[in-house]
Amino acid sequence: MKPFLLLATRAEDAAADDEYQAYLRYCGLRPEELVRVRLEAGPMPAITLDDYSGVIVGGSPFTSSDPMEEKSQAQRRVEAELSVLLDRIVEEDFPFLGACYGVGTLGVHQGAVIDRRFGEPVGPTEIRLTPDGEQDPLLKGVPSRFEAFVGHKEACSKLPGHAVLLASSAACPVHMFRIKNNLYATQFHPELDVDGLVTRIGIYKDAGYFPPHAADELIGTARRSSVTEPMRVLRNFAQRYARR
Repeated sequence: MKPFLLLATRAEDAAADDEYQAYLRYCGLRPEELVRVRLEAGPMPAITLDDYSGVIVGGSPFTSSDPMEEKSQAQRRVEAELSVLLDRIVEEDFPFLGACYGVGTLGVHQGAVIDRRFGEPVGPTEIRLTPDGEQDPLLKGVPSRFEAFVGHKEACSKLPGHAVLLASSAACPVHMFRIKNNLYATQFHPELDVDGLVTRIGIYKDAGYFPPHAADELIGTARRSSVTEPMRVLRNFAQRYARR
């Protein structure tokens, strides 16, 4: 099988490694089947799409909608590199799944409006599938309503006309969309289980997602949650697009 490619941008080793292990676990892949490139650590290497089954973009501390002058040099570089890669991915309709930061990257590339109107606090939220979502193969076996973990400062407030809305929440109108046939982005985190969220709360408690003093309360809420369904998206993606 050709491996999948995970493009990551988390600078903290604990968060980056936990994310990688979550994608391995919930995609059902072995380490040799998921190649990770940490873009925050250096320039993107040359990527030949035909070497891979698909491309996954993980979550990120980067906020796409921030003014350019407020972005770090690393963020500006990563966004420029991803935009060039997305030119090829979109042209070929090459299998792509962006989680959380994927809404900012694929959304901006395709003309969506990304801003801070529909950010959501860290924790569980109910996701509702649209009629198109209920029919989409990447959501096969996923209930029409399910809990997922979120935590994002920005979101998509308007999709381009050629995008297909697949899922929403009460606070965020765009939680998952599709471009063409094989390009997907989710605002919720399909890789996050309770332990994963607890790890990120500890790592990012001073990153502006929530008041630092609220960390213990958020951990308690996470541990009382039942988040089991979003991971099906990852398994469906891996099974649908794995190729030799």
